[in-house]
Amino acid sequence: MAPPILSLKNASINQREKLVLSDVTLSVDEGEFVYLIGKTGTGKSSFMKTLYGDLPLKKGEGSIVGYNLATLKEKEIPFLRRKLGVVFQDFKLLNDRTVFNNLQFVLTATGWTKKKEMENRINEVLDKVGMKSKAFMYPFQLSGGEQQRVAIARALLNNPDLILADEPTGNLDPQTSVEVMEVLQELNKNGNTILMATHDYALLLKYPSKTLKCDDNQIFEVVQKTV
Repeated sequence: MAPPILSLKNASINQREKLVLSDVTLSVDEGEFVYLIGKTGTGKSSFMKTLYGDLPLKKGEGSIVGYNLATLKEKEIPFLRRKLGVVFQDFKLLNDRTVFNNLQFVLTATGWTKKKEMENRINEVLDKVGMKSKAFMYPFQLSGGEQQRVAIARALLNNPDLILADEPTGNLDPQTSVEVMEVLQELNKNGNTILMATHDYALLLKYPSKTLKCDDNQIFEVVQKTV
């Protein structure tokens, strides 16, 4: 049996000196789709930032895609992030370059050098999210949902072991949120492991799955009907 893709044991999550979450023990297995829910300020974003190395894990045990979070060195963080696909609420696309060039920028930054291989990979991930026809448009020419699809494509570029989606529908209207969720659901069906922070409980009801909740400085698993 394969080890969990993400595992934490008795871990404390801190934002600067403030303890945000304590005694966190959880695991995410390869191929799972897991929600992380909780009110604003309960620690979802701090938890996500700890997973991709933006905040240090100062207490407890933690491993993610083969990296030890408790002993993670700064020079290891770029390599960790190559094995993660991170999707943010506010897209974080570069408005001064096309969709294609946004993705090319990431590939170049992560060590790709062959032009044809980069072109093929960009077309492949844009096709997965239904955005291949918009490759030479600029982000400001796209709707919010289209920009988020591009952000998901960007997260897929390096074949990540785990996708961390931090409120990916937070800036979208309900219909567009469903469209983005359909993309994430399809990726999960095709084998991508996804951990998604959200406060949109309507999506949980429409697409039920394993759910972790941040509340009262803890993270615990909840059964769907009590969300």
